[in-house]
This record gives sequence, structure tokens and C-alpha cells, in this order.
Amino acid sequence: MRALQIAATGMAAQQTRVEVISQNLANMSTTGYNARRAEFADLAYQQVTRPGTIAAADGTMVPAGVQMGLGVRPTAVTLTLAQGALAQTGGDLDLAIDGPGYLEVTMPSGMSGYTRDGGLKRSADGLIVTSDGFPVAPGITVPAEARSLSISAAGEVFAHFENQIEPQNLGQITLASFVNEKGLEAVGSNLFLETPASGAPLVGVPGEQGLGTIRQGYLEESAVDPVREISELIKAQRGYELNSKVITAADQMLGATVQVR
Repeated sequence: MRALQIAATGMAAQQTRVEVISQNLANMSTTGYNARRAEFADLAYQQVTRPGTIAAADGTMVPAGVQMGLGVRPTAVTLTLAQGALAQTGGDLDLAIDGPGYLEVTMPSGMSGYTRDGGLKRSADGLIVTSDGFPVAPGITVPAEARSLSISAAGEVFAHFENQIEPQNLGQITLASFVNEKGLEAVGSNLFLETPASGAPLVGVPGEQGLGTIRQGYLEESAVDPVREISELIKAQRGYELNSKVITAADQMLGATVQVR
């Protein structure tokens, strides 16, 4: 009985959907987090009678045929590209990207990672790093005697000193963009890696080449919509229950068949 297998794939699909929703809700307070969406497709079909087949009885063409589906399968869990609200913090190294783009960081392996989490810190050596201690490209060091920092919308970093009127330019923060952002590989800690699907990063100055600008003293909040996620959760729960009822019905039908004498 195909119904048992089909309903089982439906239950597995709804379980995947719930797992994605739970991930979104767990990260509703994560800086710069974009919600994920589970996508599905129907499985292959058994062609009992193909449409357009010539009927052997009278030679006429079958208009629709008999195509029996085998269930559903997950095809992708994709990013929903939406910018979260910008929350003011007032921190010198709290940066929000207003528009497209990612900060580039250097990981311990030497590879480049990309993030929209602009909650930056200063290491013991004065290097501007992420919360995990990864240096932000191109590697800007803040002098220990600097009184404060100011970062322009174009990413220029200036240090202000006690006995110096003019600020000192420490460097330029750049942003990276990708042709296919949904092709980036998520590795945790708000970091993404380049993949063949995403294409090579296009690095530029904030505010140019379609890149967003830097907002100092702000952080981008999570783009998760809790109301929508709860609505999706209810629909996934109902879908799971309906598929389980199909299995119960199919089991009862099999039981009736066995009892036939």
C-alpha cells in the first residue's frame, strides 16, 4: 500500500519544517540572523498509464493517464534575505550594515569568513575582532592611547587622541557581496563561507557598487518574524497530524484485508 510510504515521507517533511522553524525561533535574538525556509518537491511518479498512450481496446488516445506519486522530499533550506531592524547601542565598535554586504573576517584556518554581526571588539593588541576573536579585514589596529573611535558611513576608521585635534585615519573597513547569497555555507557563530554556488566575493567600499553603508553605534537585530514562525509551526503541526491519520487509516484498511475470510 503506497499510502503508508507516502504519508511517512510527509511526516518526515513536516518534521524537517518544524526543525527549521525551531532554529529560527531559537535565533530570534541573534544579531544579524536571517530566517531560514524549508522547501519541498514531490517525488518521482509511477507511470501506470502515460498520458497520450494509445488504448489497446479501440485505438483512442488516453487524455490524462494514471500517474501515482510517491511522496515528498526536501529540496533546500534557504536564507530569507531580509534586513533586520537597526537597534541603537552607542558603542564605538557596534556596526550595522544598512543595505547589502558582509564584513569579511579572517578565521584561524586562514580562510575568509563573512558575517553581518557587527558587534565588534578590541583584542589585547588593539586589533578589531569579532566576538569570537576573528580579525576583521583588512586588519585594523587601534592604538592603546586612543580616546575614542569614529567610523564613517564609508567604513573609514578614525581614532581620536587626548592632545590631538585632528583624528588619525587607521584604515578602511570593506564589505563583500555575492552574486548568490543563498549559496553561502553557514558554519555557525554568524559566519558564512564562500562556495561555488555563491560565487566569488565582490569586495568594495561601503556605499559603492551597490553595497550598503556602515552605521556606527547600531546593531542589526534578527530578521525573524515570531508571529509568522508560530503560524508556520501550527501549519507544520497540522500537516504532521494529517499524515499520521493517513497511516492510521491505511493500517486499518490492511487490517480489514487480513481479516477477510
